[in-house]
Amino acid sequence: MRKIDKKDADAYFRIRTTLVVIYLLIGFSASFGVVFFAEELSGFSVNGFPFHYFMGAQGAVLIFILLLFINAIVNDRIDKKFGLDQDRKK
Repeated sequence: MRKIDKKDADAYFRIRTTLVVIYLLIGFSASFGVVFFAEELSGFSVNGFPFHYFMGAQGAVLIFILLLFINAIVNDRIDKKFGLDQDRKK
């Protein structure tokens, strides 16, 4: 594994930690936030279902899958920025 200096390592892990916190907040909002505001959100409908029901049944799962793809893309870019990507090791 390539050695990097402490300043770059700290910046790298600060960015990664910040992103993990953001992803957790989005996940929390998608799962529990909808439950907390179910009455207010029932005025909206998606495919004929109340919004809070749709999010509980399918929407939260779709958001989690989307977060996985976004996380992979963003982390690849961060790794390239700090020179930790797989292509540079070859």
